[in-house]
Amino acid sequence: MPIVITLSPELEALLRDKATRQGQDVSLVASELLTSVLEWEVQESEEAIKGIQQGLDDFETGRFRSFHEFAQEQRRKYNLPADS
Repeated sequence: MPIVITLSPELEALLRDKATRQGQDVSLVASELLTSVLEWEVQESEEAIKGIQQGLDDFETGRFRSFHEFAQEQRRKYNLPADS
């Protein structure tokens, strides 16, 4: 079953321009772009879940530091001023 999507004129122009540059049908380019975004979204979600689980595992085994230590590290890392 086909899906119909209404694009803004600006987005449609960008999509058509990309398809022209690639020498491909605009529908194929749109499909490839959607596939890439959806795959990226799944990967990002999986990585976020793994990161959260790692943090929970670290906390349960005592591998953590205080917020004060974290804040000091971030201030050094990004050359931020110390707390007033």
